[in-house]
Amino acid sequence: MNLLEGKVVIVTGASRGIGKSIAQKCVDQGAKVAFTYLSSEEKAKALAAELTANGGEAVGFKSNAAEFDAAQKLVDDVMARFGQIDVLVNNAGITRDNLLMRMSEEQWDEVINSNLKSVFNLTKAVQRPMLKARKGSIINMSSVVGVSGNAGQANYAASKAGMIGFTKSIAQELGSRNIRCNAIAPGFIETEMTASLDEKVVQDWRNSIPLKRGGQPEDVANTVIYLASDLSAYVTGQTINVCGGMLM
Repeated sequence: MNLLEGKVVIVTGASRGIGKSIAQKCVDQGAKVAFTYLSSEEKAKALAAELTANGGEAVGFKSNAAEFDAAQKLVDDVMARFGQIDVLVNNAGITRDNLLMRMSEEQWDEVINSNLKSVFNLTKAVQRPMLKARKGSIINMSSVVGVSGNAGQANYAASKAGMIGFTKSIAQELGSRNIRCNAIAPGFIETEMTASLDEKVVQDWRNSIPLKRGGQPEDVANTVIYLASDLSAYVTGQTINVCGGMLM
């Protein structure tokens, strides 16, 4: 069942982990995917080849979502290539964890710019083609940390909480034009990053989750497919926690 047949999807920060899984799921569901990367063109070409191995269509664009003009250029380039943009997945983000007393201004600014300003940049850029088409779905990748907070992550939590408020506001602004905006708040998702952590620490986290396991990138990607597709046509302004019951 191709739930995204005929749709064009932008996925930011798709080089690995959750972003890569989102891009793959979108291609599997029939979408044409434009994904962004920051550095290695060689890796981007390899990812595009992987995504299109079974006949799908995916193109990588080198772009920094935290830069306002770069975000607009990305949208212009995607429109030139595909002629439409139906879904935007704001997935790009970073962490610079530290206790507030040790956190530098640079660590604060880096996270806010990469995680929150990027969402403003891309959403502002895609709204014009979506308004013209009178349809669209914007999906913002928040975090359970943005809902509950977390010691040592004041910058990250602030960026992800800000994303939720932004999501609700955009849903109200653009809803009358059939443009939906929702957020996803992943919990403990097991990716390449968590693989480097001490196994006992990881197992303790798993044991604290009601479902007794960490999430997989596919768990988040499946929720993206729902929000990107017409199955969620009457869902907007919501935050869906994909966390195995960490937040209830």
